[in-house]
Amino acid sequence: MRVLVVEDFEPMARAIGTGLRREGMAVDVAADGSAALERLAVTGYDVVVLDRDLPGVHGDEICRRLATARSPSRILMLTAAGALADKVAGLDLGADDYLAKPFDFAELTARVRALGRRTAVPVPPVLTFGDIRLDPAARVASRAGRRLPLSAKELAVLEYLLARADRVVSAEELLERVWDEAADPFTTAVKQTMYRLRAKLGEPPVIRTVRDGGYQVTEEP
Repeated sequence: MRVLVVEDFEPMARAIGTGLRREGMAVDVAADGSAALERLAVTGYDVVVLDRDLPGVHGDEICRRLATARSPSRILMLTAAGALADKVAGLDLGADDYLAKPFDFAELTARVRALGRRTAVPVPPVLTFGDIRLDPAARVASRAGRRLPLSAKELAVLEYLLARADRVVSAEELLERVWDEAADPFTTAVKQTMYRLRAKLGEPPVIRTVRDGGYQVTEEP
């Protein structure tokens, strides 16, 4: 899942970004409204965690622009204005969810995951394929009942592929959706991660490489 955190209070922005990355998400951070709009213009985010009172361009204006453009990005407003009237106003602007500060990080993570599942093709809370089972919230994957010792990035790649088992996913798409903006587009990170993931999944293989296409989970040999 690709997430944009828009927060001008640097310690909070850093803490949220670090915490969500530990949950296997690819996270970019913007410190003001103008920087957020620049990132949104070039990257498709699954979820935008949006502070309301931002320098540059106000969070309300960012929310309004995304709603007007019918952006597929889901918006979680994260703000100190927690009165009922503030929540109603935020939702009326186009936010999909609203969480007041201070907040519990576990609740923030759960809300981000819930919004990330609300895509054009809804994603179930637990992903299964054959004898593979992956629980994104618990950060646990297993095969034939045996827990798989996956790293956060391997788990994120498997989650992305399982959620799109009906199609081939290119290496470029994986780099865009599972890695953040710090990733080198010329890196072999995808290939190396896929090699380790396949080894840990074991036999029979479930991820096939499609020539000039990418990767797909399949039960076919």
